[in-house]
Amino acid sequence: MKRRTMMGTAAAAAVAPTGFAKGALAQSANEKIRKINFYTWPQAALPQAYQASQLIAQEWRKLGLDIDVKPLQRQAQTALIWYGRDKWDTTMWRMVGRPERSDPDEFVYSLFYSTLADKGYDFVGYRNPDYDKLAEKQRTQIDKEERRKTIFAAQEMINRDQPYAFLVHPKYPMAFNRKVFKEDTVVNQTGIGIRNIWTFVAIEPLGAQKDLIINSSESLNACNPLYIGGAVDSWITDLVWDRLMRIGPDGQPQPWSAESVEWKDDRTIAITLRAGMKWHDGQPVTIDDVIFSFTAPAGDKAPMYKPFVTEIVAMEKVGDRGLTMKLKAPNAAFFTASLSKINLIPRHVWEPVLKDLAGKPENAEQIKDVNRTGSGPFRMARWQPNEEVVLEAFPDHFRAPKVARWIMRIVPNAEATLGMLKSGELNFLGFFGGDPEVLVKFAKENPDIVVKSETDVGFEFVAFNCRRPPFDDPAFRRALSFAIDRRLMVSAAWQDFAVPSNSHVSPVLSYWHDPSVDNPKTGLAVAKKILADAGYRLKGNKLYYPAGKQEKLTTE
Repeated sequence: MKRRTMMGTAAAAAVAPTGFAKGALAQSANEKIRKINFYTWPQAALPQAYQASQLIAQEWRKLGLDIDVKPLQRQAQTALIWYGRDKWDTTMWRMVGRPERSDPDEFVYSLFYSTLADKGYDFVGYRNPDYDKLAEKQRTQIDKEERRKTIFAAQEMINRDQPYAFLVHPKYPMAFNRKVFKEDTVVNQTGIGIRNIWTFVAIEPLGAQKDLIINSSESLNACNPLYIGGAVDSWITDLVWDRLMRIGPDGQPQPWSAESVEWKDDRTIAITLRAGMKWHDGQPVTIDDVIFSFTAPAGDKAPMYKPFVTEIVAMEKVGDRGLTMKLKAPNAAFFTASLSKINLIPRHVWEPVLKDLAGKPENAEQIKDVNRTGSGPFRMARWQPNEEVVLEAFPDHFRAPKVARWIMRIVPNAEATLGMLKSGELNFLGFFGGDPEVLVKFAKENPDIVVKSETDVGFEFVAFNCRRPPFDDPAFRRALSFAIDRRLMVSAAWQDFAVPSNSHVSPVLSYWHDPSVDNPKTGLAVAKKILADAGYRLKGNKLYYPAGKQEKLTTE
């Protein structure tokens, strides 16, 4: 395997270059920072992110860098970034707002915890033992104010090291047709918006149209209960598979498939499963299925979900519907980050699959053709890649939907989306990739269309591959991050439907968000000073490593 490393070398000449540091020695050509590959989404799929990447590359070039912006379709980008972790430099990426992220634990722990760098959510390879201690500590702090201090400290450490260049927390505009659906049955969820499970089980048709027809600008990548996919994947997963708890519209966890959940002491949880639940194939949902659902990710075959079950040390069946969970230590986020996160999966389906994977390099995440039997309010009826996904209401569910079907149509073009919304080919706008002001104007001209927007729990960002020079240097990452004007990102790329970001904890979570990291000083002058202070040199409008360092390819 080839790996880029930093090697010491003597300075090539005693000529003072122009640029960052006065009187510094010139460096040989092989000390010049190589071309940086900057991956992004295609303009048609995510125009805001594409526009942001162009603006960012423009500023980075002014630092003396050679930047190659490379749009990739989502599946190809996921394959490269997620599964080829040492093969890329930097990329546009997003962490979408999911309900279980209303507690900061999932981002604070999972995104940057060192042991999750090889296969888990720490896909940028950030490793910092001091950060790991904070991530662990906040989980065990039952005192809310003390936990808040730890989460603030974690945000300050990430602000210092900049493994991501945070850009914005979007305000995604969504819409629905109030001539088709009863308006007061559409539910807004804090930090998520109206596209959520509470809307989809409660929304009430007013007339003959019984289908909810929603759009997506991108195809479904995977529909797998042991894989945490992107935004569109999660829309489907939420509806097909149940969880013991769900995050309510107010952002707080509440029982869902569980009839009740309560702490017996600070490490013991008593759970009672709802009576009469069924899998989509008609078999009963049992406590054994629940235990299996929380045991399956504990091995090495579901690395994305593993962090959410590692705190469990024992599970004991109590009668037909009871379960006692024992934890290693008190865990303040467990109801939100684990019980509201882990999908319930049928043991009779998944046990043989996981047994077959034993001893193989593949894990369960990589299986595309999976059995999609869940117990959720909708079941899979049809999936036509690049065209549509059709779910049908599951009548035996305890919260059976009022719509007959949930249909997602793939419409990459924003203008076409509005045309379909006007004609009735769509009646729920789940994502709009165009200028939000165009959507607002459209709604004014079409009064049956209601537009809603909500600042997202998630965020859009530039990911730096901390494994590879020059991104293994925090000073280099800070310089590139602070070369970016977040206000320009909000206005020019997201058309003011966003707020600036410099944290993995959204300002929507006002209690947990550290305002001291907001509004960092940015601009080319700031970036150049950071690089100069770290010893980087500008020569002939090209950026060079600090004296004595160069990047070489070594073979292992």
